[in-house]
Amino acid sequence: MGNITWINGNYKEDNRIFDSKNQAEEWADALLPDSSPYLLGKIDVGYATPDEKVIKC
Repeated sequence: MGNITWINGNYKEDNRIFDSKNQAEEWADALLPDSSPYLLGKIDVGYATPDEKVIKC
């Protein structure tokens, strides 16, 4: 596995378990501006979370 640029660690919500799928989807969408510069450069981006709902988004 290559190098991964992790974008988590900057938010108080990183370890949060969201109450609903809708909240998790909104949070995942909010991460896009932080990850898009890496995606355009084709750099592997990672986000670690204990919430399975966010992982599925």
